[in-house]
Amino acid sequence: MRFNKETFVAGFALFSMFFGAGNLMLPPLLGFKAGDAWLMVIMGFVISAVIIPLLGIFAHARLQGTMLDFAKKVSPTFSLIYCVLVYLISIALPSPRTASVTHEMAIQPFFGTSAWMTSTIYFALVLLFVLNRSKILSILGKFLSPIIFIVVLSIICIGIFSVLTPEIGPSEFQTPIVSGLLEGYQTFDAIGAVVVGGVIIVSLKIKGENNFDRNRSLIMRSGILAGIGLFIIYAGMIYSGALFGSDFDENINRTDLLSGLSLKTLGSVGEIFLSILVGLACFTTAVGIVTGTADFMKGLFGGSQKVYLITAIIGCILGVLMGQFDVHYIINVAVPALMFIYPITIILILLNVLPDRFTSSLVFRSVVVVTILFSIPDFLGSIGLSDLVSSLLKILPLGVYSLAWLLPALTTLVIMNVFVPKSSKSKGTL
Repeated sequence: MRFNKETFVAGFALFSMFFGAGNLMLPPLLGFKAGDAWLMVIMGFVISAVIIPLLGIFAHARLQGTMLDFAKKVSPTFSLIYCVLVYLISIALPSPRTASVTHEMAIQPFFGTSAWMTSTIYFALVLLFVLNRSKILSILGKFLSPIIFIVVLSIICIGIFSVLTPEIGPSEFQTPIVSGLLEGYQTFDAIGAVVVGGVIIVSLKIKGENNFDRNRSLIMRSGILAGIGLFIIYAGMIYSGALFGSDFDENINRTDLLSGLSLKTLGSVGEIFLSILVGLACFTTAVGIVTGTADFMKGLFGGSQKVYLITAIIGCILGVLMGQFDVHYIINVAVPALMFIYPITIILILLNVLPDRFTSSLVFRSVVVVTILFSIPDFLGSIGLSDLVSSLLKILPLGVYSLAWLLPALTTLVIMNVFVPKSSKSKGTL
């Protein structure tokens, strides 16, 4: 597999669009709580925040269409509803969260300005980049992403090699792998894969790259590079959090821990480096989300540039409004949405990377319907109705781990391929 300059540019661009607010803030605290179980936590986190998103990029490379293609085998109506929900969640939660994190960690400590001013200027710059979307791959891949990667890697390496006799405490988690996997939901990386993967495809087409096989190879290779970068950063940040666990108060929050780690590793200049890192990482993610949403709406309305402009403006305005909330509040609000949409997204990604002979329309519909049904108890529990579903979740396999949908979905996939006649599957009926 050959990695040329174009592959590295696209790979860094993908990495930058994935690597945002949650990607910076979540791993250190996860490692801090993981203690001596940090390796198990890394395994769980990597599944939901690296492997599944990478499969999402592979699915895009295979389809080379729009996000509507991800669920078209279920039904056109379902595909449209799913896509609209994903884009609404994306511009209402992870995109504004990037502005909130930037304000709390990169702007307010130095300038004392209001969140309104920060988010207004922030999303004005996002809009500028989105409206110049033909240059996105080049700007993100050649300039911003390498800076992000180098700064984070510096924090990790200095931290690891500066601790001669690490004192890692016991873990707070009873099931470290599951805790890591569920925390990986909050990165939004699986959803990000189906959103920003489309951005890469549209960007390639704008550049005149229409060779299917060449684009597939480029997208897959760049996805692998982005996945390697994410793995290095996630694993390093989780281990750093565990390594310095005894140096911080047990009730420390995400932002304070990240700031403390940068101060201990990079010294007095650490705060400045961290501010630059936070601003860049968050900004590139916001650009990817708003661009992806605008591309989708433009495609729905026959390629209308006016729709692209209107969507981009609305996305940025929503970012300004939601960006006023505290980042921890946004993370908590996101949990119910993630508990519902994430299982569907994961299953759609898995189905789209499997060979066509295993994924007829009937298989798609059956597996997705089962996933939705068995994710409802987890969703109800996340919105405060745990008393209604607690007994049910205890009965369902993996229900107590908020993964009640997983085994039923996989079982349905196997049953539909083993026991249902091929003629029925090809017709899409039982």
